[in-house]
Amino acid sequence: MQTGTGWTELLLATGFFLLSHSIPVRPAAKARLSEWLSPVGFTWAYSALSIGALAWILGAAGRAPVVMLWSWATWQNQITYAAMFLCCCLAALSLGRPNPLSFGGAHNDSFDRAHPGIVGWCRHPLLVALLLWSAGHLLPNGDVAHVLLFGLFTGFSVLGMRLIDRRKKRQLGLSDWTRLASGTRRVEPTANGILRLVAGLAIFGTLLAAHGPVIGVAPTF
Repeated sequence: MQTGTGWTELLLATGFFLLSHSIPVRPAAKARLSEWLSPVGFTWAYSALSIGALAWILGAAGRAPVVMLWSWATWQNQITYAAMFLCCCLAALSLGRPNPLSFGGAHNDSFDRAHPGIVGWCRHPLLVALLLWSAGHLLPNGDVAHVLLFGLFTGFSVLGMRLIDRRKKRQLGLSDWTRLASGTRRVEPTANGILRLVAGLAIFGTLLAAHGPVIGVAPTF
């Protein structure tokens, strides 16, 4: 692929990703689509769209011209592994759990601020997981295209937390938001929590095994 074409594809993929991920933060657009597709249909359609956008931007970064900003060293991978282990555990602990303070929560009406689980430690566990993934991959990928890619995701996750806090305060009211956000941080090990951590460990192992065949870069220890 020619140099100009490579950068053009990356810019197009980045624009498509940002545009597609603006839908959840636009309540009117999300409501219209949910009404048209049904809530379940919207979830599946948006999930497919998100996966497609992610696959395109990752592929475009790999096809872009290689312009190095810093060199790779083996120790950098250890940072990535630690970040990804935490990312997988955090995602496993948060997916499908009540969380009225962020996106991705399920059965939010049953949220118990006395037993908030991972939400007691961070209001936006899925965005923190995204932050760990992107920042963890930034260090060992010192070429311009991947620095832009993972830098974009890092900024996207940090900005997303602030935007969601602002919107939730407006939707819930400051007093209710403050009450829900002041849940205890007490750690209470449960069978469900332990199973979720085991699942997170399994996901981490699966990602390590699949990284070479799927991404084309085998993990190096």
